[in-house]
Amino acid sequence: VVNSSGNTFSGRTNATTNALDWVEESEEYDYHQEIARSCYADMLHDKDRNVKYYQGIRAAVRRVKARGEKVVVLDIGTGTGLLSMMAVTAGADYCYALEVFKPMAEAASTIVKKNGFKDKIKIINKHSTEVTVGPGGDMQTKANVLITELFDTELIGEGALPSYEHAHIHLVQKGCEAVPHRATVYAQLVQSEKLWSWAQLQPIEVSATHKLVPPPDVEGCAGAPSVCDVQLSQVSPGSFTPLGPLCTMFIVDFSQPVSSESKSYSRSFQIMTSGRAQVVLSWWDIEMDPEGTIICTLAPSWTYSDPKDYPWRDHWMQSVYFLPAERRVSEGEELSLTVTHDDYSLWYNLSNRRESKWLRPSCSCQAHLVWTRPRFGELNDRDRNESYMCALRSVLKPGAVCLSVSDGSLLPMFIHMLGAQKVFALESSQMSRQLMEQFLEANSLNGAVKMLGIRPEELSPDDLGGDQVSLLIGEPFFSSSLLPWHSIFFWYCRTSLARVLQPNVTILPRSATLQMVGVEFQDLWRIRAPCGSCEGFDVEAMDVMVQKSLDFRESREAEPHPLWEYPCRALTQARSVMTFDFQQCVPAKPISSQGSVPLTRTGCCHGAVLWMEYRLTDDITVSMGLTGEVTEEGVCEWYPYRKQAVYFFKSPADCSGDGGATLSYDLTFDPSTGDINMDFEVVSP
Repeated sequence: VVNSSGNTFSGRTNATTNALDWVEESEEYDYHQEIARSCYADMLHDKDRNVKYYQGIRAAVRRVKARGEKVVVLDIGTGTGLLSMMAVTAGADYCYALEVFKPMAEAASTIVKKNGFKDKIKIINKHSTEVTVGPGGDMQTKANVLITELFDTELIGEGALPSYEHAHIHLVQKGCEAVPHRATVYAQLVQSEKLWSWAQLQPIEVSATHKLVPPPDVEGCAGAPSVCDVQLSQVSPGSFTPLGPLCTMFIVDFSQPVSSESKSYSRSFQIMTSGRAQVVLSWWDIEMDPEGTIICTLAPSWTYSDPKDYPWRDHWMQSVYFLPAERRVSEGEELSLTVTHDDYSLWYNLSNRRESKWLRPSCSCQAHLVWTRPRFGELNDRDRNESYMCALRSVLKPGAVCLSVSDGSLLPMFIHMLGAQKVFALESSQMSRQLMEQFLEANSLNGAVKMLGIRPEELSPDDLGGDQVSLLIGEPFFSSSLLPWHSIFFWYCRTSLARVLQPNVTILPRSATLQMVGVEFQDLWRIRAPCGSCEGFDVEAMDVMVQKSLDFRESREAEPHPLWEYPCRALTQARSVMTFDFQQCVPAKPISSQGSVPLTRTGCCHGAVLWMEYRLTDDITVSMGLTGEVTEEGVCEWYPYRKQAVYFFKSPADCSGDGGATLSYDLTFDPSTGDINMDFEVVSP
């Protein structure tokens, strides 16, 4: 949002209110935010992608020259100008390089000039649909080589099909060469309880006599239509069972006119193993030449004979699609898997026959709008649920007046099923309250939990039937939380509720601790590492631009990442660096913590990881980060349902592992904002 003075209003989570605050920033903020959080560095570090593109471009230029034609290239979405510079180096006569993002177009101009190509490459700061061709236009003539990198994990999610469709009509010659030449989308039907738990809520055993079941509307809902993009290499083959072969679903030939109209493709096959059809795993590859000899594939690492050959990348991952409904299938059964796409997305269906078209699935139960997919997984986690139920059993007393504070939480129903008679829940979202009412009705608990759609500071004893709260509970979970410590909104709620709490109130969780560990990432470091040169081209201007944007604010902040997808090694012991005591109200003064932890393993320390641990009772703690002991080699296992915070160092530090070097930290919690200001440094002996 931009105001009349040109400044930008950006949304920032306020941990004190659980609201999105609109903060006025300078007019450059939006640009800097876009650049700082971009994946340009990741793409430049993608050696496999760059080499394959270069090979494909050389081959395309040779084919045009063999026809005796001048090579005129159109590069849509040029970014740094890398692919255009490859084309000119390969012998192209001229390149039109389109880049709609102004700061990126300016960086591309700088890079092209520095590499000596300004007379051969024209940077055009426009969307391809706005480009004009002819005398006095942006392009003097139509191109005979079309180069693009408009792809995302789903292949078409960045508008590749409409862009190609327009380009073939208006910007390139008939019969042009295209790099890539074609794309192929693959899919495989599997059974996976682990992945399916991210799509549908399963019945939950609360006690020997009570089970919480999902409402019929939730069980029968087709779910959210959007793709779930993950690093599928981190999903163990042991966690799913292939039910059918890997199918070639459809092919797009980019050298021919492309249509963005919705279309369906079906592939028939026999079921290989009896089971429950739940999930479709999908990825794609691109062939850079007509012969298909230069291939860049997104196949996960477990498809390789040697997983070490897998080229890691984060700008493209793999796709997980959840079928609209689970279906039992039998070995030898003939079925048809259908994929349908519009101009930006894909979805899958399974049937006994080929279908010409399937409607896009949509959520009709509200659960898939209230809960994210990781949240579904968290609510389905048996070990987690058992920890909370054990804790609730230990603190529940006869006559308790219970109040739950968390978004879309099942704890109020758990505590009632465990024996509490007076249970209240604060749910500020109307949609979330409606969903909880569905659960109450489906489990014959109407009236057992009173849902209150008010804010904590508005709650009075009258809302509680004249009682005061003797048991305050929370997971805590809040849908607006981005970073781990944003969930201490629970602490602010506890403070606002002080007037309705009994003097001897029991609070669950009792406290939270912020944990930290210094790590070496196997691959994630690439998204923040400068590139310098790429395939022999100087792209330092890109590094400078990204660092400038990071220094604008982002380099002084941690960023959220689901670390179960990004392997790393711990180079230090995990350390508790700050404690938040929920037995007390939020203090008026800041909380500061300084210290250091020895680097006891050999490696390159790329940064610090932070997460929250919640002390539910004296002897029950749940971790939102490390889920077990770090191995002797430093291998970590991470809680898969919440994102951890990563503070990347501007300059990674090599460590000998003798304990002489230390990772120092300086943290300050600001109670007025709920933010944590932080600084880390590797200190050599």
